[in-house]
Formats: sequence, C-alpha cells, structure tokens
Amino acid sequence: MNDTSNTPLVSIVTPVYNAEKHIQSCIDSILSQTYGNWELFLVDDCSSDKSLSLIKQYEEEYHQINVIQLKENSGAAVARNTAIEAASGKYIAFLDSDDLWVPTKLEKQVNFMEEQDIAFSFTKYSIIDESGNDLGKVVNIPDNIDYEGYLKNTIIGCLTVMLNIEKIGKMKMPLIRTRQDFAFWLSILKKGHIAYGIQEPLAKYRYVEGSISSNKFKTAKRNWYVYRQIERLSFFKSLWCFVNYAYNGVRKRA
Repeated sequence: MNDTSNTPLVSIVTPVYNAEKHIQSCIDSILSQTYGNWELFLVDDCSSDKSLSLIKQYEEEYHQINVIQLKENSGAAVARNTAIEAASGKYIAFLDSDDLWVPTKLEKQVNFMEEQDIAFSFTKYSIIDESGNDLGKVVNIPDNIDYEGYLKNTIIGCLTVMLNIEKIGKMKMPLIRTRQDFAFWLSILKKGHIAYGIQEPLAKYRYVEGSISSNKFKTAKRNWYVYRQIERLSFFKSLWCFVNYAYNGVRKRA
C-alpha cells in the first residue's frame, strides 16, 4: 500500500535519548512498512552519544523523516508532546527508539480503524531480547478496554497504540518522567473513548536489562502515584486497582 493518494496520513512519534545502539533498527522497521503515507518525528532529548548524527542522516535521505532537537533534557513526555504538536496526520502512532514494528503494522491498523470508525486502537506485541532475538512470548490483549478496566489492567503497549486525532484532539501527555503513557491512555479513556485491540502481534518490544520499564518495583510505585496524584482516586479504590494491576502483571509475564 505505497500509493498514498487515498490513504490517511499517520504521524509517528519517537523520542530519542542515547539510543545509538537500536535507533537504526527502529527506523528501518518504519521504512519497511507496507503502508506508505506516514511522517516520522524523531525528537532528540539532548543525547550524549551518536544518536543525533545517526537520525540526521536519515532525515537527509528521507523526506518523511523529521528531526527535532530539544534544547534541554526534558524526558519522554516532553519529547512525545513536541512531536504530537508538530504532527499533521489524521492518526498518531507511537514507537520508542529501541522497539520495532512488523512490516504490516500501519497498514493493518489503519484499515482496522477506518473500517470500524474508532478513535483508539492497540495490538498484541511480542518480546525480543536486547540483541533482537525473539523470546517466544506474545502479550495477549482484550478485544477492548475502557477506563475502569484499564485502571486494573495496564495491558496497552505504547509501541502498539494508534490514535485518531480528528476524534480525540491533540491531547498532551502529563509531564511526569515515567508512566506518562499509562496516565495518557487513562486521560483519553476517561473521556469515554474505548481502546480496541487487534488480535495480532504487530510490534516487537525490546526487553533491556536495567531499563526503567524492566524495574517492576519502580513501575509499581509510579502506577500508585498515577492512581493517587493524577487520577485522584481514593486510597481504597487505588488499593483495589493496584491489587488487580499486580495480579494482571503476573499473568502477563507468565
């Protein structure tokens, strides 16, 4: 589907910070998409490695790729919000700098959202190791999930999400250093939207030892913060949601 004349534009959001090890594989997985009508915003968050020079090479070669440099290190939320602000697509999709998409990801997801006329979708995803080897694990997802359901089951993978901006508007991620995607999906679902799952693994999440997302204790602490300080849930509702989140987290890793 490289004929872009009758297809909606997808704006891709990728924050970049010291990502020289994996950023090329990430971008190459976008360039390999069977869907051609996309634009990519790579937002460099003051990387101290070769990330910036690598992504600038892609920008010079491909007109669909845009590099934005932040003036100071600000975190993934600011980087993503900067890209969202610059985006001009009907749809916005998210891919972090160490993750990958399968070649048919955009084509299948756009078709799904156009046919179903929905605002928010996500997909199954598989797990790869730091070297890109498949670990034989696929994260299963429900057919759909609403606000109350997502409070108790944080099953939506950021690398799989696509949003219809014409329906949702250009909402911004909360300015917290971690779990901003969790809080962001909640803010969308809280408005009455439902997230619909595509029952096919269309993305690959890279498990990196020692990364923020691999530290389950820190992730749990940040989830509690979102429940209490952002969602303003009561202590007992927060506790109920947290117990369910923990139970579903164990099931997801099983």
